[in-house]
Order: sequence, then structure tokens, then C-alpha cells
Amino acid sequence: MPWNRPSGSGDDGTRGPWHRPDPPDGGGGGKPPDLEELLRRSQDRLRRYLPGGGRGFTTGSLIIIVLAIVVVWLFSGIYFVGAREQGVVLRFGKFVARTAPGPNYHLPWPIETVETPEVTKQNQINIGYGQVADQNGQTSNQDIPEESLMLTGDENIIDIEFTVLWQIKDIFQWAFDVRNGEENVRNVAEAAMREVIGKSNFQYAQTEGRTKIEQDTKELMQKILDEYRSGVRIAQVQLQRADPPQDVLGAFRDVQAARADKERAINEANTYRNQVVPRAKGEAASIVQRAEGYKATTVARARGDAQRFDQVYEQYNKAKDITAERLYLETIEEVLRNTTKVMVEKNGTATGVLPYLPLPDLRQATPPPAPPRQAPAPGPTQGQGGTR
Repeated sequence: MPWNRPSGSGDDGTRGPWHRPDPPDGGGGGKPPDLEELLRRSQDRLRRYLPGGGRGFTTGSLIIIVLAIVVVWLFSGIYFVGAREQGVVLRFGKFVARTAPGPNYHLPWPIETVETPEVTKQNQINIGYGQVADQNGQTSNQDIPEESLMLTGDENIIDIEFTVLWQIKDIFQWAFDVRNGEENVRNVAEAAMREVIGKSNFQYAQTEGRTKIEQDTKELMQKILDEYRSGVRIAQVQLQRADPPQDVLGAFRDVQAARADKERAINEANTYRNQVVPRAKGEAASIVQRAEGYKATTVARARGDAQRFDQVYEQYNKAKDITAERLYLETIEEVLRNTTKVMVEKNGTATGVLPYLPLPDLRQATPPPAPPRQAPAPGPTQGQGGTR
């Protein structure tokens, strides 16, 4: 008994092995499908959509159309990558290759797809402010307080606006390792700036610390983004503004003015001190030096006088009369050395004194000669009507 016949009696030969009736076309009896019949049915269906009922349409025409569709489908895999782009080939959604700029080929859709993002483009993100267009089409910056207000290390609030310039450095990480890459860059930029500002004083962040803050924020952002495998390279961080909040701007300016006055007063006091203290130190040193000189002179003179007295006393003990007379003569010479008058007795005891005329003293006492007198102007003569 064949395998496709039931074992029960009364079988009319119309049921299969699972008691199901065979198909009317004999397909259930293991007969293979007729390809010509399938091709004929396909032609009939295609004629319905062709103009004129597809008259003159043959099997060869159908094969040509199918081949043309296949060729067009194969050529759809050609694509071009721009000079600033990089191609990413996906096979059923999975990354398979990177392609360089220029013409390239991938298996047509739906097998493979390609994405060509710009990798050399420098993107910009503004933190703390946004650009808003007015009715005239002109753009202006609008402050975003929830992003710009930050707490400094000395517990002050500072209003900061900055810009981040970034590029894609790894297209695979950018496309497949992270989601919402641009939003991640924004969040990382704000978090990194808050951390750096939290370690800096208000005055430092507003004045000389701007360059250091920019560099520290850039390095911290790059470190975090590399840990996230975001495929982003931070090109630059630019601080646009670092000011106190608008609500306390007037009071802050008053404090700055008072601080400037304080610094000016301190500088003036230091200038006066630098002028007075060195002068006082110089005068004190001069007085000390003069006192030291007077001390040395007085001591030396006293020692010299003592030694001279000792020597004179020794000579006096040896010859009292001669020494006494010599002392008398030296004393009289010392007394009369600067005297300009000499008194001479009129008796005969001064016969050996020769009087003289002190010419140098007379020259010094002589008054200077008077200027020459001018001749009087000539008067009128008799011939001119004058009288003599």
C-alpha cells in the first residue's frame, strides 16, 4: 500500500496520509510546481498593469525588464563621499567598514546602507546664552540663567557665558557608542565648567584666571568624553562673559569702586612711606657717622694732649726755668697769633721795634673806585641865543 493512502477500508482513493483530500490540481501527490504555469500567471498579472492590455508582451520581454531592474538595483549601491565627510557602511544595521572621500560602492538596499557625516566640520555650542532673532531679522544674545549662574569657590554667584568648539574624531564611536552626541557635549561642557568655577575665587575668575579656566575646562571635557567613548575632540573653550548677576550688579560696582579707592589709598601711603623712611634712615646714618667722627676726633685729641702734657712734664722736671719760659712764649704766640693791633710803650724799652705800614690790610680796607662820571650835556652857545 502506498504511504499516501489511508489504511482504512472504503477508501475511494481521494484522501492523503492525514485524511485530507488531495488538491484538485494534483499538487498534493508530490508533483513539483509547473514553472511555465507560474510564468504564465505572472505575465497575465503584468499585462493588467500595462497600457493596451500588454499586447505583444512575451516571456523574453519580461526577462529583459527583470534584468534591467536588477541592473538598476545593483547600480544604486554607488555613492560618493565628500572631502569633509567619512562614509560609514552598515550591513543590516551593523557597522562593517569606513570609506574614504571619493566614489565608493556598497551592496544595495536593503542589504547595506551608508551614512556620510561631516567629520572635519567645527561645531559650536553656546552655554549660558542663546541667539534670538527679532522682527527685523537681527540676532541678539539672550541670557539663560539656569545654565549661566554658577557658584564659585569663595561662595559667590557668578554669571558665565562661554562657547565650546568641537569636532568628530571617531565616526564609529560617534555613531554607535553614544546616543544624542551633541546633547552629551552640552551637558559635559556645563558640568566641567561648574567644577572648574567651583574651585576658583570670584575675583580670579573675573580677571587674570580666564585663560586658566578655559584650558582646565577643555582638558576636563576631553577626559570625560574620552571615558564615554563619544568620538569627540574639543577644539577650544572661549569665555564670553564672567560678571556678577544682574540683580546685584549695581552693588557689585559700588564694592569695586570702594575696593579701588582702598587700593589707591594704600598705594599713596606706600609711596609716602617709601619717600620718608629712606630719608629718615639716611639722616640717622649721617648723624651717627658725624657722632662717630666727633668721638674719634675728641678721643684722639685728648690722647694727644695727654701725651704732650706728659712729655712737657718730663722736660719741666729736667729744666724748670727753660721749660717755663718756652711755655710762656708759646702761650703768648698762641694768644697773639690772630691779633691785628700791637701796643708799644713809648719809653726807651721798645727802641728795637720797627714800625711798618700794613699794606695788605689797607688794600682790603680801601673802598672800590667810584664809576666814572658822565660829562654834562653841552648848553646853548651865545650864537644860538643863549647867555654866558
